[in-house]
Amino acid sequence: MNIADLMKNAQGLKNQFEKMQEELQGVTAAGTSGGNIVCITLNGHFEMVSIELDPLAVDPRDISMLQDLIMAAHRAAQTKIQEMLKAKIVPAISNISGFPTK
Repeated sequence: MNIADLMKNAQGLKNQFEKMQEELQGVTAAGTSGGNIVCITLNGHFEMVSIELDPLAVDPRDISMLQDLIMAAHRAAQTKIQEMLKAKIVPAISNISGFPTK
């Protein structure tokens, strides 16, 4: 592969990632824990956009349980976003001619 092909592939990759970043603004994923007692929604940039707590989760005698539920819901939402990103990135990279996908 010559330098011109490499530059063309790099530009194609850059364009694909810029387009994906724009699309990520509209991507959201919710993670829940404790049988849906806690629900956290993240956007495609891993920013928390909402948190919902069932009143059952708010027990002033057991704050550590609520903290654990929030952390678990956040991890679940992160995992969903990561899976969505992987599903978008792998095909985008494989569409660039000459770019190794393995």
